[in-house]
Amino acid sequence: MNILKNTNFPKLKLVKQGKVRDIYEIEDKYLIVSTDRLSAFDVIMEDGIPQKGKVLNKISEFWFKMTEDIVENHLITTNVEEYPQITKEYKSELEGRSMLVKKAELIPLECIVRGYLSGSGWNEYKQSGEICGIKLPQGLVESDKLPEPIFTPSTKAEIGVHDENISEEKAVEIVGRETFDSLKHYTISVYKKIYDYAYSKGIIIADTKLEFGYFNGKIILIDEVITPDSSRFWPKDEYKPGKSQNSYDKQFVRDYLISIGFNKRPPSPKLPAEIIQKTSEKYLEAVKILIGGTL
Repeated sequence: MNILKNTNFPKLKLVKQGKVRDIYEIEDKYLIVSTDRLSAFDVIMEDGIPQKGKVLNKISEFWFKMTEDIVENHLITTNVEEYPQITKEYKSELEGRSMLVKKAELIPLECIVRGYLSGSGWNEYKQSGEICGIKLPQGLVESDKLPEPIFTPSTKAEIGVHDENISEEKAVEIVGRETFDSLKHYTISVYKKIYDYAYSKGIIIADTKLEFGYFNGKIILIDEVITPDSSRFWPKDEYKPGKSQNSYDKQFVRDYLISIGFNKRPPSPKLPAEIIQKTSEKYLEAVKILIGGTL
């Protein structure tokens, strides 16, 4: 099975290569290509994951359309037949893993919403009883559902640098009060709508990270939306508070890396074939449960 780790489109202008996505500029638009790269602990793994980019693209498209009544987004089309003529010779690589989008100006804040106590939020809670300055009830255990989803933004770091959880005050310093309030409202509203849908299908979305930008003076939703890369997807029928959960996301790879004592710095270790295969299966299972059908 083909794995696309890097793109090479000489006739297109590459403007950014992220951990997973390659972004090209075509006139007044961006072409975003989701590769099969995987990052864990902010380190890009040497091995790609089969079909991963296509899963991210399909799930994001689905959520963008579901939430456009809450906030506008940057999606124009995922149909390669509707792309500009200059992309035609790259059609086979772009099919199913790319989207043509509006060219928005990035707002430099990672918009994180947590519905459950996990990951860095759980670590912070154990130390202080708070997350990003938000006081939480005493006596919560790992993976507990929070009384209400909370907005816990972080800085947007460059590749290889860890994002840093920040307080509301610090976030307001970065983007301003009005923008902060809008981001908080949109983030929690999008999460709640998608959470309810996913829960009805048998998946708990424990937390997620969204990104926004300015387009024509308005805040719009950009990048990806609630994928297994940017969220924790837990099987509802296996959920049990008090421990880490099984998942349909890259936590599986993180757990493997922790088990071998990975120091969370490049270079990445080579992933065993069974870890690669199992991770691919988890991503594919998530898209099948949420949307149905195959890629």
